[in-house]
Amino acid sequence: MSVETTAGPANAAGAADNEVLAAVAAAEAVLTRRFGASIRLADPEDLRGSGKSTVLRVRVASTPFSLPRTLVVKSYLEPPVGDLVDPFPHEAVSYQLFTALGQDDRICPELIAHDGAKRVIVLEDLGRAPTLADKLLDHDARGAERALLAWARALGRLHATTAGREADFDALTRRLGGSPGQDPLARKAKVALAELPDLLHDVLGVTVGADALGHAREGGRLLTSSRHRAFSPSDACADNNLITGKGLRVLDFEGGCVRDVALDAAALRIPFPLCGCSFRLPNGMTEAMVAAWRAEVSPVFPDLDDDEVLMPKLLHGQLLWVWLSTWMYLPRPGVPDGPITTRLASPRRSSALHARWQRLRDDAARLKVPAVAEHAEQVASAIAAQHGAEAVHLPLFPAFS
Repeated sequence: MSVETTAGPANAAGAADNEVLAAVAAAEAVLTRRFGASIRLADPEDLRGSGKSTVLRVRVASTPFSLPRTLVVKSYLEPPVGDLVDPFPHEAVSYQLFTALGQDDRICPELIAHDGAKRVIVLEDLGRAPTLADKLLDHDARGAERALLAWARALGRLHATTAGREADFDALTRRLGGSPGQDPLARKAKVALAELPDLLHDVLGVTVGADALGHAREGGRLLTSSRHRAFSPSDACADNNLITGKGLRVLDFEGGCVRDVALDAAALRIPFPLCGCSFRLPNGMTEAMVAAWRAEVSPVFPDLDDDEVLMPKLLHGQLLWVWLSTWMYLPRPGVPDGPITTRLASPRRSSALHARWQRLRDDAARLKVPAVAEHAEQVASAIAAQHGAEAVHLPLFPAFS
């Protein structure tokens, strides 16, 4: 998958749809107010949002100002009801924060305009560029390796640049009517921590010991940790990262928040833990990615250069990701052991989870944390016993196979 820069004809399936027309009208109104003169947009092209928003590429058809030829419009649906997290303030505030930091520190498109009442943001169009998913699903090992290391370095720079900016993020969130300090992952993680022991027992026949449960809860506490806090994009799926001529750029901040950087670093050990595109990496690749990330954050968080500080935090973060993804993807009785997603190339659920538990077992054993290592071995063995020989082999990303 790649991102097209040239605005084409209106998407035949949805250009005339009311949501598309409303998004274009809202963007025109926001841009007109922002620049003080009428701006007309045309040729909306559906870029397929997450389902929480309408995402369009539009051509700037008429403007008295020097604007780019194309822009990206993201228009959100009405706020969710109940205790579900509203993604709009997370995304709008994230783009505001990075646009304010300046071009050298920006790892995302520039925010051109936004409006909280209309729930719309207008962004710079980054142009035609491959995504990180493109690199990993292609057949160029060197290109994929460079892209992964660029991603890890960019994540480290993002953390280093935004460390100490939590008050700014919270103030911008309040202005848009959001709840400061809200981590969209926290609610799911809390439920997963509570429900996974029973799920493992009922589905796999595995009992979670008290020590293993205690370590899992330590992972959950990283969501509220007051140390090593910086901005997190939260959703680090491979197709949300563009490999551009100016470096890696992140596209989606629907879960943007401030939290402990160890959670994002731990996700490097399980690339894209909540996304379907999660095959195996070559030996040593995740270690190289963590080292690249660490080199960027150590000047800001010097104690993270100490293995005795960082490695236990990474293990607890890794444990949280494994628990959460198992709670989400473990095949229940009567549910086929199919791919995690059909949108991208995706492994079987059982093989992805088996590999994660094996990796957790090995990392815990290296750190001499037997409760976690034994727990991980029990779950990995139970997955293999239930789902057969195919479950014990997670294929490499095509770029490395």
